[in-house]
Amino acid sequence: MKKPHSSLATLALGLSLSACAATADDRAAGPWPPAGDGHARYIVDLPALQNENEHKVELIAGKTMEVDCNARGMGGRWQDKTIEGWGYGYYELSGTGPVFSTMMACPEDSRREAFVQVGGEPKLVRYNSKLPLVIYAPDDVEIRYRIWSAAPDSQPAPRR
Repeated sequence: MKKPHSSLATLALGLSLSACAATADDRAAGPWPPAGDGHARYIVDLPALQNENEHKVELIAGKTMEVDCNARGMGGRWQDKTIEGWGYGYYELSGTGPVFSTMMACPEDSRREAFVQVGGEPKLVRYNSKLPLVIYAPDDVEIRYRIWSAAPDSQPAPRR
């Protein structure tokens, strides 16, 4: 007669099987969940800097496409989110829409490849090298970033 498995052994087996099913990227991502269908997860490890409070990270979303002399953009909205139970933040781009454009008549030779931004203004976030910068966005969107630094001296505002 076989002994029934204890619930603890069953739980341990289930946990080890789920750990095997997770990819190396998922395990390296810590508590951040994998991206859902039709979305991608971007993880940026920022280098440690002196006086990190004097720096910001600009998140820029968009698509590289053929454009002409017209100004172009795409709809979209940045959201700040937090992982429940952990308190770690991440950023999500949602509501991306079709490309909009001005309608000027352009010279034929004005066609070129360019990066068209999503979401209006880029998102400016706190610089923190202690945690990765995690961004979720639709699959067809590229995420770029750049580091901003404050001037070493501040200027007093005049009273009037």
